[in-house]
Amino acid sequence: MASVRVGSPFENSIVSSRPDNASTLIDWQEGQPVSRLFGDVYFSRDSGVEEARHVFLGGNDLRRRWAALPRGGRFVVGETGFGTGLNFACAWQLWDEVAPSEAQLSYLSVERFPLPAADIARTLDLWPELARYRAALLARWGDLAPGWHRLSFGGGRVSLTLVVGDVRDALPRVDAAVDGWFLDGFSPAKNPEMWQPHVLAEVARLSRGDATFATYTVAGEVRRGLKAAGFAVEKAAGFGRKREMLRGELAGPRVARWRAPWFARPPLTTDRRAVVVGAGLAGTATAASLAARGWTVELVDRHGTIAAEASGNPQGMLYARLSSHATALSELVGCGLQYTCRLLPALALEPGGDFEACGVLQLAYDEDEARRHAQLPALGWPATLLARLDRTDAAARAGIDLPSGGLLFPGAGWVHPPALCRALANHPAIRLILGREAVQLRRVADGWIVSDGTRPIASAPIAVIAGAGTSVSFTQTRHLPLRLIRGQLSSVPATPASRALRTVLCGEGYVAPARNGQHSLGATHRFRDASTGLTAGEHRENLDKLARLAPALYAAVGGDRLDPAQLPGRAALRCSAPDYLPIVGPVVDAAAFSIAYGPLARDATLELEASSPWLDGLYVNTAHGSRGLVTAPLSGEMLAAYLEGEPAPLPRAVMEAAHPSRFLLRSLIRRR
Repeated sequence: MASVRVGSPFENSIVSSRPDNASTLIDWQEGQPVSRLFGDVYFSRDSGVEEARHVFLGGNDLRRRWAALPRGGRFVVGETGFGTGLNFACAWQLWDEVAPSEAQLSYLSVERFPLPAADIARTLDLWPELARYRAALLARWGDLAPGWHRLSFGGGRVSLTLVVGDVRDALPRVDAAVDGWFLDGFSPAKNPEMWQPHVLAEVARLSRGDATFATYTVAGEVRRGLKAAGFAVEKAAGFGRKREMLRGELAGPRVARWRAPWFARPPLTTDRRAVVVGAGLAGTATAASLAARGWTVELVDRHGTIAAEASGNPQGMLYARLSSHATALSELVGCGLQYTCRLLPALALEPGGDFEACGVLQLAYDEDEARRHAQLPALGWPATLLARLDRTDAAARAGIDLPSGGLLFPGAGWVHPPALCRALANHPAIRLILGREAVQLRRVADGWIVSDGTRPIASAPIAVIAGAGTSVSFTQTRHLPLRLIRGQLSSVPATPASRALRTVLCGEGYVAPARNGQHSLGATHRFRDASTGLTAGEHRENLDKLARLAPALYAAVGGDRLDPAQLPGRAALRCSAPDYLPIVGPVVDAAAFSIAYGPLARDATLELEASSPWLDGLYVNTAHGSRGLVTAPLSGEMLAAYLEGEPAPLPRAVMEAAHPSRFLLRSLIRRR
């Protein structure tokens, strides 16, 4: 299959193209799947499940190693070739059987051609003992776009980080520390690219010091590649008709690639207690991700209810403005949109009142936007996730006449953000502390004390500041360059004619199908305005946007007859960073950072080794701007990766692009 290379200011990436019809990936021969692309079996014809248990679970000695894990321990599996999901299901089954109940399994896998759910279902049906794991996997599956995907199972006890792309280009972008590898690509003779020396070198780079591997193949080039990468390799009895297999462990020496210490991960804590300041989307997402991993979280907010500020709008649109260039922002919003769309159906949200997967139409409202839309199919998203519609088809999907065609995201829609925040915070391990304003952070021997300036509110080894614009009110975070942007949305009464609208429409503005008899439309952007009162002028601006976006809908709601001064709505302050990326990750001592890395002001190419001056246990999650619905839920997983030592849910370069230290680094370099 061909590959499309997409330029990026951070590093090159490969987005693998997909077959036009995903069903062409497999031929079924004697009831078992065979790859049509590679002409090879997915697993042994003798017994796929027994092969997985013998080669990968047994070859990595996982039964013994998992049973010996401590409470709260973690194990990271790395896999080259997710295939039918059989190895994942077998690993999860063994994990349930022998691992401590509070331990966490992180499963990282790379797959260039993910199979349709129907093929995974048919394959795993061959083994009834895997029925529970099959059902759980299929419930979270669906079509997958190229890129990073984070799926959670077993109440958060098991996480799957699935990278859809060519392993040769994906592994260099992964940030993980793997304990055991399942090397399970198709035969080296039929898929030689997966077994190249530079791929095996990346396997070694991503390994912990005592990592192991197992693979069914004993091909000479594989043995030599693993040894060159630093693994001790031995032959062992194979499974079924294969007389031998390979297994081994990392023995070194490895060629270590320098990594900027200011983007390295801080030391981990074994005390899983955190205080999160701010109960909007970012704060509740952080609390939910940590609670799912066994953390106890105190969630603090100055208001008497959660989602009281920018996260309190009546309707939020699942909107992702994608780019044909693989920028950090484009990758983040693309992965975040898919993560949120998978998350929402799993939460206890009321259909139609709290959430509706009605689809989102991004209209090609001018020539520049139409040209941008024309480039996006090169991203390789399947048509079930992203489709380009002409004007006729777009109008038929929307249920109302439109001035242009556009891009349809069929699985997206709108959500009531306060309901989402409540659902995220609804966990027995999360304790809400409302109506208390945190104004001071103080480091003590065993963690952080959050206080209102007079008396403590909460304390924990880990503190996460997720208070949007108020995130910089603390001495430790004052260096972050946040800016506030006022936004006002308008609510207009639905009419019998306007109720025909069946999708969210986006362009220069947006409008959603009616919720509780009202259409939400907007929104304005005002810099240097910190007021939150409604203005008739901004209502008029939103109505004008609707008139340009969908003239027929504007007429249907009686736009010319509406009095902007009488319209209800809501105004709030969004929080953004200068580069429009969120700020997610560990916080440093700003003054000490400038001293430690001052030489970069003279030479930005220096590979400095000084450890970053972390403020131990302090993290931030803020600046999601108008994209919070697609970036904030995934940001909780980003923080969990930092705090738990998990594989990152995004490419390493994207994690670094969202890192809080990026502004201090840029400031140093610009001093030249």
